[in-house]
Amino acid sequence: MSETSDSIDAESIDAAVQPDAAPSGDSQVSRYKDRVLRIQTPLTVTLARSRVPLSRVISLVPGSMLTFDAHCDEPLTLEAGDHPIARGETVKIGDKFGMRIREIIRPVVED
Repeated sequence: MSETSDSIDAESIDAAVQPDAAPSGDSQVSRYKDRVLRIQTPLTVTLARSRVPLSRVISLVPGSMLTFDAHCDEPLTLEAGDHPIARGETVKIGDKFGMRIREIIRPVVED
């Protein structure tokens, strides 16, 4: 893997995780956090989910119709990195599809 100007070196990571970092390390931690927050993650909007036999999947052709148990008015789920983070509704923005966030899903904290 080649390094870029945005790469984080091992010293920066070590400084960011040291609980008793010197005051000069505070700026390193800040820069590290800024870099972490710029990481892009895939977002997925899920309309519905279903389990079907593989035989059904391989028989799909253009024009095939799939039905789901979800009602058309049920909220969509927004996922970041396979973790649900919000629910919302479908909106049309110009000629594009969009999602209006109606609820933020709080992560479950395990003890």
